[in-house]
Amino acid sequence: MGFDIKMVKELRERTSAPMMDCKKALEETDGDVEKAIEVLRKKGLAAAAKKAGRVAAEGAVASYIHAGGKIGVLVEVNSETDFVARTDDFQALVKDIGMHIAAADPRFLRREDVTEDVIEAERKIYREQVLAEGKPEHIADKIVEGKLGKLFFQENVLLEQPFVKDPDKTVGEMIIDRVAKIGENIQVRRFVRYQLGEGIEKREENFAEEVAAQVAGAQG
Repeated sequence: MGFDIKMVKELRERTSAPMMDCKKALEETDGDVEKAIEVLRKKGLAAAAKKAGRVAAEGAVASYIHAGGKIGVLVEVNSETDFVARTDDFQALVKDIGMHIAAADPRFLRREDVTEDVIEAERKIYREQVLAEGKPEHIADKIVEGKLGKLFFQENVLLEQPFVKDPDKTVGEMIIDRVAKIGENIQVRRFVRYQLGEGIEKREENFAEEVAAQVAGAQG
């Protein structure tokens, strides 16, 4: 099976890879577009991994406001150069990250940020659940570690959460894909999420009791 210019164009549109890379990938895969996409993705991931050690001190601090002003996010995303930080691709990435944080409410940026006391507390909870389910002691620890990875870290760590716009990828994988496309090291440095009224003790009123009190006051 060969390939023609239309297939090269389709591959370029689907991957944003340079034209020559698209042609080489189609040559390697004998014109199979889906396999060519996988080839380009692997090359992009390898290139992105090499860029991960570079210093990223430029970038942007951006805000994202959601739900009619009830949720707000501030996030700092770093790039290697100010030039890249000004591009539409980078600005779109920052917006996507802010939107994801607003929706998914991560507690930590990366796994290394989770303190040992938090991990131990979660281990204890999961272990009690596993033993309550009747699982034997000798496999309980293995199950607990699996739950930590699949439940706790995926739910609470930004880079390990499924990306809200494409749940087949984690946020970390989505960023790596953008690194491969943009061509620079990109790192999320920090974020903060605000939710309206969070932490405020709201007075809860019993409507029936309030009405009864008003009636009693009127009768008195």
